[in-house]
Amino acid sequence: MSEYIRIEFPSVSAEQKDILIAKLSMIGFAGFEEGEAVLVAFAHTDDYNDSSLKRIAEQQEVSFKKTIIGETNWNVLWESNFDPVIVDDFVAIRAEFHQPVAGVEHEIVITPKMSFGTGHHATTFMMIRQMRQIDFSNKMVFDFGTGTGVLAILAEKLGSNQVIAIDIDEWSIENALENIQRNKCSRVTIEKSGSADVDNSFDIILANINKNVILDSFPVLVRQLKPSGILLLSGLLPEDKDDIFRKNDEYSLQLIQTDVRANWLCIKYSR
Repeated sequence: MSEYIRIEFPSVSAEQKDILIAKLSMIGFAGFEEGEAVLVAFAHTDDYNDSSLKRIAEQQEVSFKKTIIGETNWNVLWESNFDPVIVDDFVAIRAEFHQPVAGVEHEIVITPKMSFGTGHHATTFMMIRQMRQIDFSNKMVFDFGTGTGVLAILAEKLGSNQVIAIDIDEWSIENALENIQRNKCSRVTIEKSGSADVDNSFDIILANINKNVILDSFPVLVRQLKPSGILLLSGLLPEDKDDIFRKNDEYSLQLIQTDVRANWLCIKYSR
C-alpha cells in the first residue's frame, strides 16, 4: 500500500500559509488543507525530502509535526473534509458522496485523493472564474500540471474540441484518469510528463503550477500557443508578478487581466 507524509504546521498566519504552499509545491507536496491558523501538507514518501522541508520551515520560522498515513486513510481523510466548492453560479465541484448542486451551469464530480485541484484553493478558483470569460468552443487546449484534471474536465464541458492534460506525478495521472471517466469526458487525453513540450499547438493553455515551473517553461508555452491564443497562469504569489511580466515583455504577449484572491495571483495573456 502506498504511504504518504502528512506535515502539520500549527499557529501559522494566512501569509505564512500562502508562502508555505508555494514553496512546498516545488519540493513534491501536492495536497494541502487549510484551517484557521493551521496548514496540513501531504507528499508521497517517494517525493519527500526531509532536509528541504526543514530548510523551508526554518526560513518561515515555523514548527511542524510529521506523520505517515496510508492510502486508505488518505481517502477517508478527504471524505471527512472535502466540502463542495461553488464558483459563482458557474461551476460546482463535489464528490460522489455529496448531493447534486442546483443553480450552476456546470457540475464536476471528483475524488481528489492525493492530487491538487479541488477548487478550494484560490488558484484553482481563479482559473475557473477566468475560464468562464474564454470561448472554448472547438478549441485545442493544453492543461499543464493537471492535478485532479478538474480544469481539463471543465474545458471539455465548455466545448473544447480536444484537451491534452499532463502532470509529472503518478498519483495525479491515476486520479485525473478516474475523474475524466467519472465525468464521462471523451475529448481529454491524460499524459505523464514533466515537460511542457508536447509538440503541438494550442488555442488555450492553462498552467496552474508555480513560478519556477512557469518561468522555466515559458518559451515552450509561448511557442505552442497559436496566434491570438490565450495563456492563463496561476500558482503565483503577487510578488511573482514582476518576474512573470519580464517574460511577457520578452515574448511580446498582450496582458488581458490579472486577478488576486487570498494573496494568490492569476494572469491572463493573449498572443
